[in-house]
Amino acid sequence: MSDFEQDWKQWHADREASYGDPLGWVSLTGLYWLTDEFETVADLPGRWKADADSVTVQGFDGVSALNPVEGAPGILVEDGERRIEVIRRTGSVALRVHDPKAQTLQSYSGIPAYEPSEKFVVTGTFTPYDSPVTVTTGAVVEGLEHHHTAVGTLDFELAGTEQQLIAFGGNGNGLKVLFTDATSGVTTYPAARILSIATPESGSVVLDFNRASNLPCAFTDFATCPVAPTENRLTVAVEAGEKNPR
Repeated sequence: MSDFEQDWKQWHADREASYGDPLGWVSLTGLYWLTDEFETVADLPGRWKADADSVTVQGFDGVSALNPVEGAPGILVEDGERRIEVIRRTGSVALRVHDPKAQTLQSYSGIPAYEPSEKFVVTGTFTPYDSPVTVTTGAVVEGLEHHHTAVGTLDFELAGTEQQLIAFGGNGNGLKVLFTDATSGVTTYPAARILSIATPESGSVVLDFNRASNLPCAFTDFATCPVAPTENRLTVAVEAGEKNPR
């Protein structure tokens, strides 16, 4: 086995292990949107309500007020073995429930993927914008929006065709792209896959599509992931990276 294949297999094993976390994405059992009136939510303790500023809880020992940040990871509240995650998305607040006994977690068997192939490792050119641009995309949940900081474009050739992607990120933490391609909705998740790219050196970048990854929404109906921007719809089939797990 080549170093390339060994490195990919380790990356893939790490990805599979991360999604097998007992309180991770595959353990989600519900997504419940709060209103501005106190209400009982499913079988969760207490009564909950949310407004533009905070979340208020009645009758839940040790929990009274929470302040989830727009777009940020949620605030986790313990409920026995479970975790209640309080999130704010596009101004609204929801509760996600992580349960280590979730049926989805019990039946989780890993992440299907294409066999690694060096033909899907390509070199491209990064052209930074004069200043970052905010790109707004929709989400897998109707009515939600995601706002991304776009920092430039990536130009490269794949399958004999010139392609371009808008890159998000920067600030020394590398780049990320959300994209779809001709496999999306066929063998790969339809909304988007994500690819991480090392910080460009002298404008040159390496895109290894063998590491094109699913977002959490590929595994659960209770995630609020973004969809790919319209500019990032590749015209070729990227038969590399992770396949649709469902």
